[in-house]
Amino acid sequence: MASLINIGMSGLGASQSGLFTTGNNITNADVAGYSRQQNVQRANGSQQNGNVFIGTGTTLSDVRRVYNSYLESQLRTTTSLSSDAAAYLNQVAPIDSLLSGADTGITAALQSFFTAMQSASAKPNEDASRQLLLTSAQSLSKRFNTIASQLNEQNSNLNGNLSSMVDQVNKLSATIAQYNDQISQMQGTPNDLLDQRNEAVRQLSELVGTQVVEREGNLDIYLENGQPLVMGKTINTLQTVPSKNDPTRVSIQLNRGSTVMDVTSSLNGGEIGGLLRYRSEVLDPSLNELGRVALVMADQINRQLAQGIDKNGEFGAALFNDINSPELISQRSIAKAGNTGNGMLDVVIKDTGKLSTSDYQVTFTSATGYNVKKLPEGTDMGTFDINDDPPKVIDGFTLKLNSGGMSAGDSFKITPTRNAASNLDTVLTDPKRLALASPLTANSGSGNQGTGIIGQPNLTSSLDIYDPAQRLDLQNGLKYSTPVKLVFGDEKTTPQTYKLLDAKGDPLGSGTIIPGQANKLQFSVPMVDSTGAPINDANGVQKTFTFEMEVSGSPKEGDNYTISLTGPGSDNNRNGQAVIDLQTKGTVEVGANGKGISLTDAYGKLVENVGGKTAQAQMDVDSTTALNTSAKASRDSLSGVQLDEEAGNLIKYQQYYTASSQIIKAAQDIFSTLINAL
Repeated sequence: MASLINIGMSGLGASQSGLFTTGNNITNADVAGYSRQQNVQRANGSQQNGNVFIGTGTTLSDVRRVYNSYLESQLRTTTSLSSDAAAYLNQVAPIDSLLSGADTGITAALQSFFTAMQSASAKPNEDASRQLLLTSAQSLSKRFNTIASQLNEQNSNLNGNLSSMVDQVNKLSATIAQYNDQISQMQGTPNDLLDQRNEAVRQLSELVGTQVVEREGNLDIYLENGQPLVMGKTINTLQTVPSKNDPTRVSIQLNRGSTVMDVTSSLNGGEIGGLLRYRSEVLDPSLNELGRVALVMADQINRQLAQGIDKNGEFGAALFNDINSPELISQRSIAKAGNTGNGMLDVVIKDTGKLSTSDYQVTFTSATGYNVKKLPEGTDMGTFDINDDPPKVIDGFTLKLNSGGMSAGDSFKITPTRNAASNLDTVLTDPKRLALASPLTANSGSGNQGTGIIGQPNLTSSLDIYDPAQRLDLQNGLKYSTPVKLVFGDEKTTPQTYKLLDAKGDPLGSGTIIPGQANKLQFSVPMVDSTGAPINDANGVQKTFTFEMEVSGSPKEGDNYTISLTGPGSDNNRNGQAVIDLQTKGTVEVGANGKGISLTDAYGKLVENVGGKTAQAQMDVDSTTALNTSAKASRDSLSGVQLDEEAGNLIKYQQYYTASSQIIKAAQDIFSTLINAL
């Protein structure tokens, strides 16, 4: 028969277990990943007494973990997205402030430089204004250096952070594998171990995006590309190594025993995904864009100054360092680890206006043939031969073999602009060497009788500062082939004739003007050297320089104008004005139509792009944080410990325990009464 004492004892046991579970919930309320637990009771088997069944009490059938796999999966996903967005924002926000700040960005320094150039041009013979211009140039180059240094430092920090995070991923993977092993060996359901394993998986999601698959009680973890990270109690580790294509950037590899796979491009989500996304979307493009602005600025200003005359009467010197120095052209090419050939590539900038902000992948298909692809999209730029003469210009640069030889399959990463801002330097130290005057000056003859007005001549021959031979020839030609004299014929004939004569009075050319109108005249002058000998090209044809000038009014017969090389100490500031014009001239991203954007606009484009990405990152953080908070709230509403509810359960089980004690007491009283009656 049923025992009243046993029934009471079963109630005591059940209530005591309830107190244990409730107390465990309360003490673990703040433990990350803890899922509240519930006792599940069932009635003991009844005993038949006549035609009825009498209960025999209760028993504890399970301590259940309140858990929902869907909510847990949702929490992992939103945690990964939130960590990704936060890591991205933490990197991009400081760069946005750096680039756009009035005291840290390029815009203010660039404006200050051109303002100083205006002051120097207004007073071309004043040394103080020239010195101020040099100081502004030094400040501008240092500003480029500072920003590039901080971007490169951020890359170094990013490399270190990725290495640290990969170590954490490996530790968490090992922990999950250990939990899988322990859980698989246990009988029943080890709730605490299951919670701890889920928390480890959630922490892993903070670092990298994963896919979780439950298999025979184990949680198998896969990367987003499907590669396994944890399989039961077996793990595949991640490691950071210098990239084969670019040793300054770390890559992440997955080690699968006998094989190693580069998974950098396929890692998404988590802090690692956010850092990699920032590096590819913001850091590298910003370095390239900053470098492009530095290259165009240095190149265009140097080219213009080289075509002017300084205070000493000499042709202009470069203000900034040579963008095609042997050191710089060798830095723009990175050989891939594992190349079988021993050749190296030089990257020579030919046209800064055509430069893009992309990097390039060069792959040799033979000992001399190579293919070029623009990164990161992989646009095919064509196949060329390293022995082409002249070499093929690709987006403003050319490639040439530095040394050694190539083998089929050899690969190089080309970074035409990345290091330019770091290497920018102001090399001119003597303010008198600033070439603010234009090279040619026109003067009216002392006996001119007419009303003719002549404009100052503009040199139309372009001086190539990266071709020493061409530069020397042009400068010698200007120096020794001038002065030349423009002499007008009879004003009574229409149109009026003119002749261009050399210093000996020999004719160089002739033409006509319409008196009373503005006439643009163009001239070509044969070049001679210091001995008077012709300066010839490779085919033996005498070289020439060209210039143009405007004539208006009505010259009289015999009126003449002398065009000569500008002398020292000239008040001529036209070359300085030409440098000032570079502030608004379209010198960046010059298209096939010859139109481009200015230096200021190019830098503004960089600031705008980074600012836009920062704003988007902030919105991503806000939205993913809200999603993660909502997912956590949903998970906690089901699995989290509610202290008010547990306090009520505590009172309930206390009363349950007391009532069960009364059952035993009642059985004891009945037994005592029965004994006394006998």
